[in-house]
Amino acid sequence: MASFGDGLAVEPDLIRAARDATDQALAPLAGEAPDLVCVFVCAEDPDDVAAAAEVVLEESDAGVLLGCSAGGVIGASRGVEMLPSVSVWAAQLPGVNLSGFYLDAIHGTDSIAVVGMPDIEADAEVAVLLADPYTFPADGFIEKSNELLPGLPIVGGLATGLTGEGSTRLILDDEVYDRGAVGVVINGTLGSDVAVRTLVSQGCRPIGPTLAVTKAVDNVLLELAGMPALAKLEQILEDLPPSDQLLVQQGLHIGITIDEYGEHHERGDFLVRQVIGADSVNDAVVIGDVVEVGQTVRFHVRDAHTAEEDLRQMLAAFREQAGIDPVEGALLFSCNGRGANLFATADHDVLAVQEGLKTRGVAGFFAAGEIGPVGGRNHVHGFTASILAFGTPTGRPALGESHD
Repeated sequence: MASFGDGLAVEPDLIRAARDATDQALAPLAGEAPDLVCVFVCAEDPDDVAAAAEVVLEESDAGVLLGCSAGGVIGASRGVEMLPSVSVWAAQLPGVNLSGFYLDAIHGTDSIAVVGMPDIEADAEVAVLLADPYTFPADGFIEKSNELLPGLPIVGGLATGLTGEGSTRLILDDEVYDRGAVGVVINGTLGSDVAVRTLVSQGCRPIGPTLAVTKAVDNVLLELAGMPALAKLEQILEDLPPSDQLLVQQGLHIGITIDEYGEHHERGDFLVRQVIGADSVNDAVVIGDVVEVGQTVRFHVRDAHTAEEDLRQMLAAFREQAGIDPVEGALLFSCNGRGANLFATADHDVLAVQEGLKTRGVAGFFAAGEIGPVGGRNHVHGFTASILAFGTPTGRPALGESHD
């Protein structure tokens, strides 16, 4: 039977914190050795991250140890930001095979090659990936994974150290890396009593009408619905209620439809990207993704209420449709722009996940970018909560992709 546990300790002595968090995470396993342990460490000194990970490995006797440094960690029903702390998540996964891997990016004259990805078995269910945003081309790798690793969901986040470039630490078993990416492929769940499913909550609400892209170059929208894009956006903003106009001033986003053939395009039907700025010379709008003529888009806003509502709705739908009952544990990768920055408490997402999935054993970290599938394709997101849930399969048909 699968078992899951989580622990979190906050104190300057990270060795002691690592022991405490590990003891908490191992307690629900009733003396059984964990197959997978994840450790997330917030520390100013990167060497302290490595030392804490070493303690977790020794104390847990993990089959696979995976982890990273972060600006904040999640566990024990809490989120902690910018304080010395250690979060540990432990899982016993009978009948499941785990393949840990380290990826490095090799820069050529005009290209980047990523090396180290293991052969993906036919029974591969999901991969967890933790990457250094300074040295690893996460966006390009994740986008390419949709072609090279079709049907394999990838979940995780971009790790960071507290002092910026060079301070990120990535952990795989007894190795600590300062560049690249680490991960684990989870294989064989279809023949076991363990099911894994993904969930991504983008936390946005659409505003204005859906619009056809009638002229665009790469990530620059030149025309929307036959009008200059910036003029069309200004028209939409003028018609919004004052409350939404205020939210637009705090940050505007755009959703690109996942299914162009859907009859309606409402919240959850879009891949959400940031509006980067306006080009008044060309009357254009610049966004954080490439769009093509003929695609359908819709502008979005985000606030604490919308993000909370979206997460709770996604969790409720997941409980109904994912084919797991009960959910017994989960890994949570929450944007570092959420937490206290958005909700006034760093505990918000972990408490919502515990309540929405009716589970304990939830841990993770605050990421500088979250990885998860939307619309059957893997993406790097911002301001999202990306979740990997574990539990007992119900026998109902699984969706086979994230709920978005």
